[in-house]
Amino acid sequence: MNLIENTSAKKLNGAFYTPSTIATFILKWAINGNKDYDILEPCCGDGSFLKQIQKNNFAYKFITAIEIDPLESKKAKNLKIKNKKIITSDFYQYCNSTNNRFDLIIGNPPYIRYQYFDKDQRAIAEKIFLKMNLKYSKLMNPWVSFIVGSSMILKKKGKIGFVVPAEILQVSYAKELRDFLICFYNKINIISFKKLIFPNVQQEVVLLLCEKDNSNKHLIEYLEINTANDLEKIDITKIKYPNKKINLQSNKWTYYFLAQNEIDFIGKIANERSVRQLRDFAKVEVGITTGFNKFFSVTKSMIDEFDLAEYVMPLVGRSANVPSVIFTKSDWKSNIKNDARAHLLIFPTRNKIKGKPLTYIKNGERAGIQNLYKCSIRNEWHMLPSIWKSDALFLRRNNIYPKFTLNLANALTTDTMHRVTVNKTKDQVTNKKINVKSLIASYYNSLSFAFTEMCGRSHGGGALELMPNEVEDIPIPYNEKNYKLLPKIDTMIREGVDINKILKYTDTLILKKGFGFSDTEIKIVNDIWKKMLKRRLGRTKIKCSS
Repeated sequence: MNLIENTSAKKLNGAFYTPSTIATFILKWAINGNKDYDILEPCCGDGSFLKQIQKNNFAYKFITAIEIDPLESKKAKNLKIKNKKIITSDFYQYCNSTNNRFDLIIGNPPYIRYQYFDKDQRAIAEKIFLKMNLKYSKLMNPWVSFIVGSSMILKKKGKIGFVVPAEILQVSYAKELRDFLICFYNKINIISFKKLIFPNVQQEVVLLLCEKDNSNKHLIEYLEINTANDLEKIDITKIKYPNKKINLQSNKWTYYFLAQNEIDFIGKIANERSVRQLRDFAKVEVGITTGFNKFFSVTKSMIDEFDLAEYVMPLVGRSANVPSVIFTKSDWKSNIKNDARAHLLIFPTRNKIKGKPLTYIKNGERAGIQNLYKCSIRNEWHMLPSIWKSDALFLRRNNIYPKFTLNLANALTTDTMHRVTVNKTKDQVTNKKINVKSLIASYYNSLSFAFTEMCGRSHGGGALELMPNEVEDIPIPYNEKNYKLLPKIDTMIREGVDINKILKYTDTLILKKGFGFSDTEIKIVNDIWKKMLKRRLGRTKIKCSS
């Protein structure tokens, strides 16, 4: 956990300045020969966009730039550029009070994690949302408010061009923003990069280019390039006219990475075949939030050293400790032999703890663990909440694909995995109880894998992460008879069989025989999965030239 006192000022202020190649490209797209634009940059920093306007001799009517940091604002004021006004202020304050309207608003809004976002600024940001009839969430990052606020002070016909985190495409807290943008703007272009573009920052970004022209059309286009330097090769005229239809029911914008025929296919195939979502069969919840896993998850040697045997329960705490789709007691015992953290500490009240176990707790206190947020809000910091075992486990963060695993060992898990509990009532369609083995086996197919990529979100370096509600969104071609497939799938994974060979086996039985998919349809969903997987795994780090 990052404590605020250990976080750099740069991160707290969200200050990651825009490479010149990106600033120039956004300006070329936005200005596009116009000479009478009123331009606003709501978070100018030291003037990255202003410098490129000056360097490239872009014509304009007037530029207003806002910067909250006095030192950076002074740098922008010192730039020798005509018809400009630099305001040292908070954009939210300006946005809520100004009567000015702009043809073009551009920039790179601050990225500050919500727990570091000043509560007073948060209150002002909320006013912007209320004015636009939108719901505000405290989990929202400030950049979301910048986009909504900029849209609020745009002219009836206008453009915005922003560098934003790729989270805009997929995270739940940005869904309100996505829904707003596709209704408010007529044209949306998203440009993403295969390589990470900010040095020393594991944050994937995209360019969000939106235009409001008061037509009745709402179109979107998604373009992916290798690095920021490749922006110079893009024909600006080709991204003036996006042509993909916007699906108002689509939850994530990663959907638009696909070709239109793939979008049409994936959007209808699950419904046509009556494939239901995982939420129809089970409840997905986070694992146990300890606040500091390294303290609460212990090895056999740690148990022996501090006499902790009285206070532990079986645990599977890491993806590396889950070898396949069935987690057995033998697997758990094997983890113990390998000195893995295979036990979770379940302490009683402090007055009942003595001797070496109390020493272990005091060691934790000397390290300051009791001050970490999740620990500090408990009545007794060392006592974990929500101790219960689930039918199955679903890995939260993954590489090639997430494992959905039967919990035969009855092990607890931390929040590195989600707990999956099948519905206890009879299924409304089959009028039978849900078979957890059938449910797990039914997940291992190309359709579910493709939707797993679309439902989740990718991180710098290519990791795929899914939150509980996103796991529940995954379509599962459930068939009660599929329980027969689980031992075979388990054996194949344990033996290291390539996942493509496993899918070839399961697709035939689960999709073709079970749900009537044709060979052509199976190939399409498999190709979509591979396409999105390849895109995600292609995320590597590269320094962008300035």
